[in-house]
Amino acid sequence: MDFKMHEYTHAIVGKVTPVLRLTDKANLNDARRQHDCYLRLLRELNVEVIEVNIGGIFPENVFLEDAAVICHGIALLPKAATTAEELKTKAIKEILRKDLGQTVIEISDPDAKILGSDVLFTGREFFVGICETSNEAGASAVAEAFPEFPCTPIKVSKGAQHLKKYITVAGPDILCVGASKEAKEMLKRIEREATFSYQTLSVTEDEAANCLYVNGTLIHRAIEEIPESFKVFCEKIDFARRSICFSELANISTGLSACSLLIRKS
Repeated sequence: MDFKMHEYTHAIVGKVTPVLRLTDKANLNDARRQHDCYLRLLRELNVEVIEVNIGGIFPENVFLEDAAVICHGIALLPKAATTAEELKTKAIKEILRKDLGQTVIEISDPDAKILGSDVLFTGREFFVGICETSNEAGASAVAEAFPEFPCTPIKVSKGAQHLKKYITVAGPDILCVGASKEAKEMLKRIEREATFSYQTLSVTEDEAANCLYVNGTLIHRAIEEIPESFKVFCEKIDFARRSICFSELANISTGLSACSLLIRKS
């Protein structure tokens, strides 16, 4: 995550491993095809894609969003819980420091838990979803790393998953929100605590709520995957839009935001 009018110069991405896999929820060939389209689209939007070969198994080696919170030249890295996560963190840290000139901050508090998919940066402030994977101490680490922005912990509804599965940024000061009870509850909490006023784009399917706003273009899922929400995007968005198939990768992730770490290199 990074912001300067939502402009990015680079994306760190993983690779869909051809042989090793850990899940039966996604067709490997389709997942690879969708991942290739995702990378191609980022390149078309003038984002330089840096592929990092973390090794390991699919899907862990493809979903990098949780590995860092990145903003204004600073990268906050959560504490790795497993050896596989340690290897991933090490590879990403190397790229962030050496290739992209980011200042890396590693969380030292042993009680702090934070994942990138629980952290929503609007360009004006941070919201951290408090749930099983991110806690108040993790939110404090985000607040300390980025003191120039307000940072608000938001309780994730019981039984719900990561915050960005339900709410993401769909444009300048626009929040895209799913239609489920959980999504609406979390939006209410955000609106109550927010330092700024945001427009709300409500989509019919929760699957559509995780979108990406990159270099002036909204990326959302294809019409065959989110037919009702696709109509909403057509009617309500008056700037550039691109849609891609993401069904296989979405089966095992937060959504479109999960497959990359977006960065603006100054």
